[in-house]
Amino acid sequence: MNLYHSNIVEVCYRNRNVRFFLLITGLAMLVSSCQNMPEPYAPPVQRQPFEDARPHRMSRIVNVADSDSVAHFVQDIAGGGPAPWKWTNQKPTVKVTPRTNQGLRYVIDFSLPEVTFKVTGPVTLSFLVNDHVLERVPYKAAGEYHFEKAVPPEWVEPLKDTMLAAEIDKVWVSPMDGARLGFILTRIGLTQ
Repeated sequence: MNLYHSNIVEVCYRNRNVRFFLLITGLAMLVSSCQNMPEPYAPPVQRQPFEDARPHRMSRIVNVADSDSVAHFVQDIAGGGPAPWKWTNQKPTVKVTPRTNQGLRYVIDFSLPEVTFKVTGPVTLSFLVNDHVLERVPYKAAGEYHFEKAVPPEWVEPLKDTMLAAEIDKVWVSPMDGARLGFILTRIGLTQ
């Protein structure tokens, strides 16, 4: 056998070994790449959140402009949709649910409009927490007012409805239809 033939035989032998090696490597890769996948499952049912819901907020301040403010009205506050302010009658009352009874302050923002004040004259407002009179304040002029005062802890039970009210001593009565108007309410509630 000549040298040329022996080189061809050697190359063929080597190529056969290379092909065999590649075949074994490919089979090993194919076998090792198989794995068990978890079974498919349906995603959880999707639910729409309640409109205007605030699941992580316990309301202690009632802003009459909020879309859920009407749910807190107990009496003597004009109904209807959210508005920046609402007319009240003699004793507007709201309910709130504070988390604690410690360090609470009664807060209210309101207005005594000139149009009704001309008829009623000076008025006195009594601010109440669960029917306890927190303070009585006389007002001698029309205008926008803010009242804030600490609430005794024994007047409020944590995580229970607390009634907050502001009672005006004189209301304006419409000569046309007998409608009774007290003052304009913007917000009322408890802060800490």
